[in-house]
Amino acid sequence: MKLKPEDLDKITERMRSSTALREGACRAKITVHMGTCGIATGARGILKAFLAKKEENRADDVLVTTSGCAGLCSHEPMATIQLEGEPPVKYAELTEEKVGRIFDEHVMGRKMVKELALAIGNERII
Repeated sequence: MKLKPEDLDKITERMRSSTALREGACRAKITVHMGTCGIATGARGILKAFLAKKEENRADDVLVTTSGCAGLCSHEPMATIQLEGEPPVKYAELTEEKVGRIFDEHVMGRKMVKELALAIGNERII
């Protein structure tokens, strides 16, 4: 496989975003899963909703990024929230309303919204 310059840019950005949380450069990392199944069930709208909440809250220390398929197609659209020093939490079957609540309570308030969460840590179903 021959890499193009834009492929290298994508790899660089992905590595930056994966280390930003560990290095304390951001308070939270939000990953919206954008595999084919996620996109088909509305992940683009979920991404826009998270970006709007970030802007509304002027949360420059919140990183919003995307990934491919998370492997749980029947639960799409999904997003994973990771706060510094805490295990990642995967939220499933998202709507724009749920995004608002997750952003306000989990990202800004540091309190997981348990009834909306599918898994915590390394894919432990809760």
